[in-house]
Amino acid sequence: MKKIFKLTDEKKHEDRVLEAVKNDIRKYVKREKKKDLPDKATMYWDFDCKIGATADEAKVVAYEELIKALDAVKATGAKECYVEILAKTVDKPVKEEVIQEEE
Repeated sequence: MKKIFKLTDEKKHEDRVLEAVKNDIRKYVKREKKKDLPDKATMYWDFDCKIGATADEAKVVAYEELIKALDAVKATGAKECYVEILAKTVDKPVKEEVIQEEE
């Protein structure tokens, strides 16, 4: 998803507009996570995210920090916000079994 969200609306309060943007982001991620993985046992969905006032100013952020970064962009007084979220499959890390030595 590459989208420019308007952060102001003359008919709605600014906080409600911001909550609607956050809801759209969460809804998109939830929809992407429902898609089938090539190998469910060894893979999971991860997201590459960018956010900024414009596409040129967009900075890479972790998905967990995306909502906080959106609040930060809103705090700067921007009228629009560019959000880019790209889903990718990632291999799960291999768990090493702990072998206890018998004494």
